[in-house]
Amino acid sequence: MAPPATGRRNLGGFFGLDSNEFGRGVAFFDAIYGFSATLLIANLDAPPAEAWRSLDRLLDSGIGSQLFGFALSFAVIALFWRSNVAIQRSMTGLDGPTITANLVAVALVMLIPFTTQGISDSASADLALPTALYALNIALASLAQIGVAALGRHRGLERAPATGRARVIELITAWLPPVVFGLSIPVALTFGAAAGQWTWLSLAVLMPIAGRARARTDPGDAA
Repeated sequence: MAPPATGRRNLGGFFGLDSNEFGRGVAFFDAIYGFSATLLIANLDAPPAEAWRSLDRLLDSGIGSQLFGFALSFAVIALFWRSNVAIQRSMTGLDGPTITANLVAVALVMLIPFTTQGISDSASADLALPTALYALNIALASLAQIGVAALGRHRGLERAPATGRARVIELITAWLPPVVFGLSIPVALTFGAAAGQWTWLSLAVLMPIAGRARARTDPGDAA
């Protein structure tokens, strides 16, 4: 149920879906996601002219690892943006605390191009620390988005809160990325960068399974 537009709530900084402030806030968050994705191009160094003579030389120049980091982080930022869009659509508006929570989330997303440099630069890609820091960045950004959704629900801004089996599947889906990336940190520090990054691939299996389970959830189960 949408929260009433009482004077107390308005004084507290509530901005409904139809307000200019809500539109400006969402546009600001969207711009940060887009800018963060654009910054990833700065991690690509132009190979020397000699490297363009053959595919083998081009790959030996280190462009392969840079393109891997670019593609991975572009997909991650795009998924964060899609998740944020879904969260905003599920709410009746924004208020002060949820705006602050969103700012924390986008600040962590803005760090992704920086931590991507560590896992994409051929000089540091094989080191454990860059992989661990990247995983920590993604895990914290995921937790921040979970926090945005949880805060909106707590403050009564969620339009149709899921309950029952639907709520359980929703929580499992949301918590999979921070758990997997979090677990990859000790894996990377113990067994190396490659082992930590292979851990991330488990999401390629787990997320579709969770998505199908969520899609099959009968609306009546949420009642």
